[in-house]
Amino acid sequence: MIPLQKNNGCNCGCQGKRAPALRINKIGAIAQPGTHPAGCCSEKATLAVSACASTDSCCAPKTGEHSHTSDNGNAEGSPGEDEPVSPLSGSQQYSWKVQGMDCPACARKIEKAVSGIDGISHAKVLFATEKLVIDAGFDITQNVQNAVTAAGFTLQSLDKPQEKPAAEPSRLQEALPLIALSALMLLSWVLDHFNPQMGKIAFIATTLVGLWPVLRQAIRQTRAGSPFAIETLMSIAAIGALFIGATAEAAMVLLLFMVGERLEAFASSRARSGVKALMALIPDAAIRIVNGKPETVQVSSLRPGDIIEIAAGARLPADAVLQSAASFDESALTGESVPVDHLPGEKVPAGSLCVDRLARLEVASAPGNSAIDRILQLIEEADERRAPIERFLDTFSRYYTPVIMLMSLLVIVIPPLAMGLSWETWIYRGLTLLLIGCPCALVISTPAAITSGLAAATRQGALIKGGAALEQLALIQTVALDKTGTLTEGKPEVTDILPLNGASEGEVLSLASAVEEGSHHPLAQAILARAKASNPLPLTAQDRRALAGSGVEGVVSGRKIQVLAPKSVAQNSLTTETLGQITDWESSGKTVVVVLQDENAIGLIAMQDRLRDDAAEALQKLKALGVSAVMLTGDNPRAAKTIADRLGIDFRAGLLPADKVTAVTALNAQKPVAMVGDGINDAPAMKAATIGIAMGSGTDVALETADAALTHNRLNGLAQMISLSRATRANIRQNITIALGLKAIFLVTTLMGLTGLWLAVLADSGATALVTANALRLLRNKSK
Repeated sequence: MIPLQKNNGCNCGCQGKRAPALRINKIGAIAQPGTHPAGCCSEKATLAVSACASTDSCCAPKTGEHSHTSDNGNAEGSPGEDEPVSPLSGSQQYSWKVQGMDCPACARKIEKAVSGIDGISHAKVLFATEKLVIDAGFDITQNVQNAVTAAGFTLQSLDKPQEKPAAEPSRLQEALPLIALSALMLLSWVLDHFNPQMGKIAFIATTLVGLWPVLRQAIRQTRAGSPFAIETLMSIAAIGALFIGATAEAAMVLLLFMVGERLEAFASSRARSGVKALMALIPDAAIRIVNGKPETVQVSSLRPGDIIEIAAGARLPADAVLQSAASFDESALTGESVPVDHLPGEKVPAGSLCVDRLARLEVASAPGNSAIDRILQLIEEADERRAPIERFLDTFSRYYTPVIMLMSLLVIVIPPLAMGLSWETWIYRGLTLLLIGCPCALVISTPAAITSGLAAATRQGALIKGGAALEQLALIQTVALDKTGTLTEGKPEVTDILPLNGASEGEVLSLASAVEEGSHHPLAQAILARAKASNPLPLTAQDRRALAGSGVEGVVSGRKIQVLAPKSVAQNSLTTETLGQITDWESSGKTVVVVLQDENAIGLIAMQDRLRDDAAEALQKLKALGVSAVMLTGDNPRAAKTIADRLGIDFRAGLLPADKVTAVTALNAQKPVAMVGDGINDAPAMKAATIGIAMGSGTDVALETADAALTHNRLNGLAQMISLSRATRANIRQNITIALGLKAIFLVTTLMGLTGLWLAVLADSGATALVTANALRLLRNKSK
């Protein structure tokens, strides 16, 4: 159990409001969840790291206009579309690990069992990570323990992470009840073959042995507020079968039910295997360097600033910054099979495997806030975003079972009373109908497929935020893509410098770099990189500031220096030849800025971004799926046309953030659209689209706004993601057809007297096994 204080006594006016639950930066630098808005003065507050938190001009829309302000016109660092999550209603949050859950229906039972406890304002079971999270006004630990235990499940405290968790039962221990009941069933059958009277007694004994745990669980579920659980149906059917003398079938019902339960547990375990694999990436211990000497410590004791050593073949216990060059296999997190070479000063995500040498690193993440931890938080968040069809089936099943129970009662009562038919015959048929009413296969049909689909996506290097997003992805017919940082690498390079009015090339570059110093804008970074290579002794500018939608300016040696987009420069400041040169460069796909000194143009700087290596291939794969593509960019039309022609796609150029929203809205009115981007200026368009997809290298705001993220930062993942979502949607339809189809068939055959109890439960267990096996096929999905 972990109590989390909601208000740290902050005096900044945030009043304990929660920051967004999760922000993702590059896969190794996912910004940690916060409890206060950025800028909170409390030392206890956890600040949400943002790519725009610095005072430099990094939040500009990535266009040829070279603007250095945020896209909504606010000051840099403005949250824009970043909406905070509402604060929890209680003062503390508690969490436990739940043991014994076999399916999402178990999660619903636990939620129902604890929701009625006084003091609890919100309860949620996260099935994927097997966690119970409760929001309460005071300590309700013991009450929750009692309620969950009474419902037939076990809670494990999470407030002592260094303690060894309770050992999970082995497969043999889990299968022991099934083995014992099978042995008793076989013995009963043998006795019945030689002595029917003894066989009948043996079947009764076998039924009672199998019935006891099921009946006990049914009573627990009823007390916990779930009277129509599968255990209740099985108990009634078995007792009813004993009552009419169908002893062998009563025993068979319980045996087949137990087989179905084991199959369901196996399927759930497989579906959660991806989550468990992520958890296993973090080692239990690490080697920390203290006063130059190595010592082995628990990973939970590591703090930012600690120096650790990782041997070749070992995994990184926390996000850390390299102090010496080394190669790391990050495939478990990104899906990228080729090891990544990292240089000193680069950040490496937790869970990465050191492949070539002993590496020394500085810990950069606090316990519970590594890349792995934050991915798990995202999975938990996705678990709450259920697909519409899943929510519908969950609601449907609540009414379906009581209706079937009523129908079963009517089948038992009406024919004997109204038509004088045999009580024994119609009790038997009514009990058979009761078993057909079990909703297990139907309830698990959708979550099993979605859980498998999300796990498969994670393996492919994509994070999809829940079943709703997964379902929407299958409907996408158009993909709108940002240019810079999405279709291109987002790392432009200076290609040409043209001095004007007697200035030298070095002077133009030095003055431009002086006012760009400190900016994280891609174009600014290109100028700074070229200046550093040409002149290691840069000039210094004062009074630097961003000009909204235009560029930047500052004062160097008492003279005002501006770096502006050509459209922001007075036309009489540029000659016809200069304007012609700008047109030529822009026509070849380059972005141009004008450097001015005291309002006089002294030079032009042209930069060009490189297309991603997989951009053309990714668009071809989308086309093969019947998905069209369009590029939305703030760059100039001539540069945009060059890129679009090379890729063979449509484009819209010269767009401000609001224009992108308008374009996406118009496209969305025709066909479902996915917006793919990586910048703050893409976030509004992502929200306007049917679904937003962020590049893994994007800003926090873009990643948080998006419904899915490509953590490996490869555009090929778009086609994989859409293909997988379509396969998942088809899988759900297949599962529902199997579940309802078998029930419809056996409903008719039961009323006609063609099928009996054991075939009914076999149909239910068989349907459950079929839908789970069908869902598990998604785990083998290897979309190309």
